[in-house]
Amino acid sequence: MNLKVSDIGERGLLEILQKFCPAEIIGDDAAVLDLPGDRSLVVTTDVLVNNVHFSDATTSAEDVGWRAAAANLSDLAAMGAEAIAITVGLALPPDLSVSWVERLYQGMTDCLQRYNTPIVGGDICRASEISVSITALGAVAKDGAIRRYNANVGDSIVITGYHGLSRAGLELLLHPETGRDLSERDREILIQAHQRPKPRLDCLPYLQEIVKRSRIAGMDSSDGLADALLQICRGSGTGARIDRVPLSPALVEYVSPEQALDWALYGGEDFELVLCMTEEFAGGFAEHAGEGAAIIGRIVSGDEVTLADGKRLDFSASFQHFSP
Repeated sequence: MNLKVSDIGERGLLEILQKFCPAEIIGDDAAVLDLPGDRSLVVTTDVLVNNVHFSDATTSAEDVGWRAAAANLSDLAAMGAEAIAITVGLALPPDLSVSWVERLYQGMTDCLQRYNTPIVGGDICRASEISVSITALGAVAKDGAIRRYNANVGDSIVITGYHGLSRAGLELLLHPETGRDLSERDREILIQAHQRPKPRLDCLPYLQEIVKRSRIAGMDSSDGLADALLQICRGSGTGARIDRVPLSPALVEYVSPEQALDWALYGGEDFELVLCMTEEFAGGFAEHAGEGAAIIGRIVSGDEVTLADGKRLDFSASFQHFSP
């Protein structure tokens, strides 16, 4: 049978490709490679393609650069790793303006400078469409990486901020008329969440102190809060009960509570952290992480991830490449 990529989808393709990789290294937001001494190298790669991840209608060249850098730094944060450097691979149409490329790099630099992370190399080639591929390098204490499979029954589930804002910002950019009743401040909050997401590297010092004393499971929510919860539970062989999902005041000013919850769960590209840790540390961490951070539920036995009303979360509702 000659299967096409569209027949098996993104997750099906990943399962095939993972067979070619060492099982003990892959499966998290980044790969962790042991080095001599007390540190491990953390490596992640992310690709952004024009008209798939961004478009001129919603994203300037500077914002493309920022988002590309932020996506990779978020993967490092999800592993508990400090950023070291990135490399950039560009595939570009020959008729693309040089100015667009310069603005792309300015956006990357604006993001990276906040986290003292340099661009140390890369590659360029000719293509029919713009593609930006970034590999980010980080470092973490040996045995100190945050893994998806470390959740235990009884753990508290903590998020580092509001979800659904990026999806709302995209909707505002595509359909500005839908936000005519929003204040300028709320409009800016939602649009900035989409165009200039902030990787949560700011949480690392606090997380690193917890890791010294206890295990943490987690990942980032780039593919949606629901997806992150399901991935963690699947990797850990557990279920979860979600008691509440905090919603941003700006989001509930824009759409109905039902729509806001749907976007919070399945919208994606919020680049917050979803973490499972013992109750002893969860409350203090949520307070430290700032606005929108909260304990949203607990890890339970079984294999279902359910909301307070008993509704099960669904993988198929999250964005997946190659889906119809």
